[in-house]
Amino acid sequence: MIDRILLFPYTITLALRDRLYREGKLKSVSAEVPTISVGNITVGGTGKTPHTEMILRLLLDSDRWGYSNIAVLSRGYKRKTKGFRKVLRDGTAANFGDEPLQIAKKFPSVTVAVDKDRVEGCRLLVHPEGVAELPPSDVIILDDAFQYRKLRPTLSIVLVDYSRPIHKDRLLPFGGLRDLPSRIADADIVIVTKCPSYLDEWERGKWADYLGISSYSTASCRGRSARGKNQLLLFSTIAYSGMEPVYETADSRFTYSPRAILFSGIAKDEPLRDYISDKYKIVRRFSFPDHHRYSRADVAAIMAAVKSNPTAVVITTEKDAQRIVDAKDVPDSLRERLFKIPIEVEFLSDEEKKAFSEALLGSIG
Repeated sequence: MIDRILLFPYTITLALRDRLYREGKLKSVSAEVPTISVGNITVGGTGKTPHTEMILRLLLDSDRWGYSNIAVLSRGYKRKTKGFRKVLRDGTAANFGDEPLQIAKKFPSVTVAVDKDRVEGCRLLVHPEGVAELPPSDVIILDDAFQYRKLRPTLSIVLVDYSRPIHKDRLLPFGGLRDLPSRIADADIVIVTKCPSYLDEWERGKWADYLGISSYSTASCRGRSARGKNQLLLFSTIAYSGMEPVYETADSRFTYSPRAILFSGIAKDEPLRDYISDKYKIVRRFSFPDHHRYSRADVAAIMAAVKSNPTAVVITTEKDAQRIVDAKDVPDSLRERLFKIPIEVEFLSDEEKKAFSEALLGSIG
């Protein structure tokens, strides 16, 4: 009861802001080219980056957009720079943010940029003359833009973590919600992420109920949002790829060790731990805050674990790999045994994959 009283001013503020945008008293504008927003209403950990990468692969494989200029625009969380920046593949996470840098490295044909002002960022991506050496963008993916109401996307995708149902959560700081749960109704597509590999029709239907989606059909993957919007509800799961070296000097023989040291700075590392535990005995684990910037002290702590377990492989995430290379004085003995595990996302059925593709490509023309 006390938390509801304390949260009342925040709840009223969010509700008032939402109402002002709906009534047009606060203005939203559209970009000159199609935009796809990938966001959430919770703090971190829903899988925005791998879902953004999935969308990029779909666009690059399509006849319509495969030869176009595709861009990703992010705020660049925790970066040290200001304003609009094109993300350079040989840049640092400190300058651009770990997730934009990761995307830029994996998709060299895609323009990746950061700008806190998404309206201005889109304008500069479409009209880059005199700003940066990049082609005018034909379509833009907006990373983490669901709360950025000044820009109205062509297609809005919202992610919800399977292990953190929003109907059981509360607003910050007593819970993990950064927005009102009712705002789910504004999304065109809702994806429940990090699901087990199989969900029956009953559980899918229960999720539709939790999210306020009525008349949901598992055959069409569609239902009606609380505001009457025709809404697509899909379910995705994580697929881990083989380990990759973080440094060029890494020795692949370490991957055959039965022992592993794990470190990460992500919202939730339980799925990764479970995956690694199938092959390795995790002898030490370091869990840092999300988007953690690694210091000499952090490197020293990891190295102490290495010295106690000299044959162990050291494993981290793709996002952490972008940040650890920024750290000072990483010893060769850590570089040679440090590997990252990339992840991708997959829909639970071919029908969902087809429905998503048709909805995505159909919305942006």
